[in-house]
Amino acid sequence: MVPLVLCADDYAMTPAVSRGILALLETGRITATGAMTNRPSWPEAAHDLRALAGTADLGVHLSLTCGETLTDGAGWAANRAQPKLPALLARGLSGTLPLDAIMREIEAQLDAFEQAMGMRPDFIDGHQHVHALPGIRRALLAVLARRYPGHEPWIRDPGDSPGAIRARGRFARKARLLALLAGPFGRRMAEVGFRLNRGFAGYSAFDPAADYGADFASYLVAPGPAHLVMCHPGEVDDALRALDPATDSRLTELAFFRSDRFSEICAVAGMQPSRMAG
Repeated sequence: MVPLVLCADDYAMTPAVSRGILALLETGRITATGAMTNRPSWPEAAHDLRALAGTADLGVHLSLTCGETLTDGAGWAANRAQPKLPALLARGLSGTLPLDAIMREIEAQLDAFEQAMGMRPDFIDGHQHVHALPGIRRALLAVLARRYPGHEPWIRDPGDSPGAIRARGRFARKARLLALLAGPFGRRMAEVGFRLNRGFAGYSAFDPAADYGADFASYLVAPGPAHLVMCHPGEVDDALRALDPATDSRLTELAFFRSDRFSEICAVAGMQPSRMAG
């Protein structure tokens, strides 16, 4: 069986999202999750997550577009309210982001993980892939090179090869756009010594009525040698409905990963959910 890192994004976004992710981690249905340490529910969610240290990859899902900053957000997050992705991306592309302020926010979110978990993160990625976007990736690399000179965390590369994207068919436009925006991110991280996934899938329409099982089967087509599939399962609460457009689709994903169909699709593809290889 070929190993497959199956990573749930958005842990600690809300208590209900965390409950759903925890249930899948505890049963081994998924193998990694990234925590949004700027969210109010993080301290309590961290308490529940600590028991899984060493059995799953537990990382930081850096947030620059959801909720409030942990720092003052000077120059990029007015009144500490994080901007929406289009505004952040536009400033990154134009070179007008205050990178020192972005670096302070990245540091604060990493600090919040380490203080609550008593460990370094197993990996680092970003909500809406912000960690790999122009401008922000420079700030991230500066922080990581100083903070983790031994290169312990692995880093998510949201890009994939044109051939793999074409072979999967579904959500190819999203995948190509992200690969274009991420540009040299993966190569640069590898050059300075960080481990990365090689192969990436999981783009979704977040439509609760869609056949998520069919989508998932496409994620396992043309896998890379260290393939990673992102997912967004969870339960739903009022806090989530007020915060994020992806709501009932999380219940659809949660039900799928609990189902026999999930195991059957993995078996047909010859893939086994696993942690990132050392």
